Amino acid sequence: MTSLNEPAPDTPGLSSPDAPDAELSALAAARIAVDVLLDGGVRHVVVSPGSRSAPMAYALAEASAAGRVDLLVRIDERSAGFTALGLALSSGSPAAVLTTSGTAVGNLMPAVMEANHAAVPLIVLSADRPDELRGTGANQTTAQPDLFGEHVRFAADVPAGSNPERAIQTGLSAATGAFPDLPPGPVQLNLAFRDPLVPAPGDRLPDEVERKRYRVGSEPLVMNLPPAADTLPERRTVVLAGHDAGPVAEAFARAHNLPLLAEPSSNARFGPNAVGPYRLLLEHFRAGSAQPIERVVLFGRPTLSRPVAALLASADVESALYQPVPVAWYEPGRRTELPLENLADLAGFAGRGSSTWLDTWLLAGSAAQHALDQVVSADPAATGPSVASLVWKHSRGQLLLGSSNGIRDVDLAGLPAADPAATVYANRGLAGIDGTISTATGIALGGRQQTTVLLGDVTFLHDAGGLLLGAGEEEPDLRIVVLNDAGGAIFSLLEHGGVEEGGRYGDAVERLFGTPHSVDIAALAAAYGVGHSVVSTTAGLAEALDRPVQGRSIVEVRTDRGALRELHARIKEAVSAAVEAVLSGQ
Repeated sequence: MTSLNEPAPDTPGLSSPDAPDAELSALAAARIAVDVLLDGGVRHVVVSPGSRSAPMAYALAEASAAGRVDLLVRIDERSAGFTALGLALSSGSPAAVLTTSGTAVGNLMPAVMEANHAAVPLIVLSADRPDELRGTGANQTTAQPDLFGEHVRFAADVPAGSNPERAIQTGLSAATGAFPDLPPGPVQLNLAFRDPLVPAPGDRLPDEVERKRYRVGSEPLVMNLPPAADTLPERRTVVLAGHDAGPVAEAFARAHNLPLLAEPSSNARFGPNAVGPYRLLLEHFRAGSAQPIERVVLFGRPTLSRPVAALLASADVESALYQPVPVAWYEPGRRTELPLENLADLAGFAGRGSSTWLDTWLLAGSAAQHALDQVVSADPAATGPSVASLVWKHSRGQLLLGSSNGIRDVDLAGLPAADPAATVYANRGLAGIDGTISTATGIALGGRQQTTVLLGDVTFLHDAGGLLLGAGEEEPDLRIVVLNDAGGAIFSLLEHGGVEEGGRYGDAVERLFGTPHSVDIAALAAAYGVGHSVVSTTAGLAEALDRPVQGRSIVEVRTDRGALRELHARIKEAVSAAVEAVLSGQ
């Protein structure tokens, strides 16, 4: 924790450090704080109501009336935190969240943890009691300084009456990655305020000025790189694009004639070299096979499947990680890949693929995709893979994939297109299910374009409060696709499914992991004033997805998770047979 006590010297209208008895009023300090935040690039602030944070709220109201900031209000601090996270993700600018003191600040911890591991510039503005009230039992007073520990890049405790300028400038620099060897990420600015907390009798809001709306270009990107030099050796290398890899992964694979294995949230799952159900192909290219993988070039963070983790852990495969800037998701020296900072070195490591190597992968991938589609389409009833395939195909603008089965189903069944159709987001920093609706709302409002979110029913219920928008709050163009199988299906695909099948633990697996429920999602949607429709077939879902995204709507897809384990077994069997037929025929 860094404590900055001194007012900035020689600031017009402020006392110098030589006059410690003169202090800023709460509103004066708050106005300085807001000015510095906005000058530093903050465009959105999410406010949760409270008394101790009132000076900041009034100062933000003044800035909002002057057309200087987009102000959002959320009564639930956890929702506010994830909304700010989504705003930062899609806008590309640091976003701030303001809370009052006490438990309000603690509710931000999940969003701060996600922002930490995902390198998102989230600014926590936590209001606090002045020093003389701390430790006295005063209402809503706890130890807020350094509350988030190592999950923030910088934390400052700004005493009541002092100038917050220097602390906020440092915090903004830390949040946006301006310091060497420090990736972007969340910061905490703990701002203490002393009474009075309200404007002076003569103060008033400025005349309303319409805010000029702007939108950062967040359309899907495509890159081009020059073809790999003929002097590079031919190698059986694959390009693995994990979360947030970016279009450079696709461009590198194309330039080097290498197969591309791209997770959905890599924003590289497209192009002529992309292989769809790649995770089911890896066992056919393992050590001892006719054409084993020799090297892996990794872009971004891989998080979705055990076959990929096994590939990267294999002693028979060399791997390198493209890391041009510091990253937040691992500690140096803790991974086995060779970190390389530039594409020239990466090219030397990867080599180039022979036409045979790439063609083998593409033929096997095409056969695998066809076999998978045949199994999935045989049943008109909606399933996880069929829903994922349709959502991936129909989404435009922005797409958020919830954790658990949703993103894994897209990774399995989402057909790579020739060109990207949507910018894809996912909370893969810690891969939690909390805050997904709120994150999607922030993404939609920050990117100012239509947004789709695919999530399971448990993830949906975990953040049902994120549906609440107060009167007068801006409504995003957001379509929420909820795969409702009355519980958590992912555990049936893990070892727990085997335990359940064995029957040795009775209904413990279903109760403790499946968490069955009978929530009426239509009634929940009506309570929050959100449109709702329900489908149970792939045809019905395709029709729903063809409708324009205007305002908020929920598409509830009802399905049965009881046969999910068996479905995945059939998919794997069909894909394996199709791939073996291709490989044996060469």
